[in-house]
Amino acid sequence: MNLLDAIAAALAALSLALALWQWLAARQFPLHRRIADPRFAPAVSILKPLKDCDETTAESLESWLHQDYSGPIQVLFGVAATDDPVVPVVKELLRKHPHCDVELVVCPEALGANGKVSTLVQLEKLVKHDLVLVSDGDVRVPPDFLANVVAPLREPPVGLVHCFYRLANPTTAAMRWEAVAINADFWSMVLQAASLKPPDFALGAVMLLRRDALAQIGGFRALADCVADDFHLGRRISRSGRRLAFCPVVVECWHAPMRWRDVWGHQLRWARTIRVCQPLPYFFSILSNATLWPLLWLCLSFTAAASLWAAPSAMVLMLVRIAVAQNLQRRFTPERELISPFWFVPLKDLLQVAVWLGAFAGSTVVWRGQTMKLRRDGALEI
Repeated sequence: MNLLDAIAAALAALSLALALWQWLAARQFPLHRRIADPRFAPAVSILKPLKDCDETTAESLESWLHQDYSGPIQVLFGVAATDDPVVPVVKELLRKHPHCDVELVVCPEALGANGKVSTLVQLEKLVKHDLVLVSDGDVRVPPDFLANVVAPLREPPVGLVHCFYRLANPTTAAMRWEAVAINADFWSMVLQAASLKPPDFALGAVMLLRRDALAQIGGFRALADCVADDFHLGRRISRSGRRLAFCPVVVECWHAPMRWRDVWGHQLRWARTIRVCQPLPYFFSILSNATLWPLLWLCLSFTAAASLWAAPSAMVLMLVRIAVAQNLQRRFTPERELISPFWFVPLKDLLQVAVWLGAFAGSTVVWRGQTMKLRRDGALEI
């Protein structure tokens, strides 16, 4: 074996080892587990900052008004302008649920580069209860979600609870590709990182936190210019001495059909955001690409200097990667029809190389229709 062949073999083996570690960390997490006793039901204020809508929005928002929860619930839907397309959708929900404590709030002030956080700052003033839940507009939850997400707060050291989310309607080829990234890799990579140290960042689909913990870090206003408000919220809560906890219940994210250009923009924004927030871990994340390195080793196996077992070994490593990803998808997504076909796994890995390179090729992101620049400290510039 020559030096180049040895390096390729080592990188391929390392990528497989990281993939198997990721799989084992995911297997140990009590995914989808429900609580046995729902009697713990403290009052919760739910903040939903909204912008635009699609055909899935009404059902996603309404899922929050159908909670099997015995405690008081306040729901605040926030919009930046009265002419936002989501306003009629929310007004219809208010008409259908007159007995719910729900309100549509217009939040016109631009308090920073992050429009979502500007809305949250203005909604924060209307919060009634000691627990505050923040959730994106495309998130849909089961009826027992609130009863489960509040459960970790029985322990006083816990300051924030968050949960994993899955892409629930991958209706196009591009979304099938992204589904592998979300429904197989993202959640298991988070748990892999958590096996090394307690997480000090939050996942933004749903975040439930104590009101006093939020006040301790300066409220939502402290995040008004942050691109990754969820990441920084979790980090500041963690650094204040509170613990972050995962809820095992998985929520759903619903999107209108997206084409390759839309998904590419989505993934590139995430990649550049993570690169700014965690530059060193993101740089080395390429080592876990369990298709790239075996494929390079396979290509090298056709040279005269390569060992005879290089080609079959590389192919076995790629097959193991596919099997692991499909297993993670099946565990995360019970509906068989939502699982992306096996060949999307190597496709996702190879396109992820382009996304990884794109993360270092620029510092602009497109979010909510605006092009903004990322600063090194994680702040946004319009």
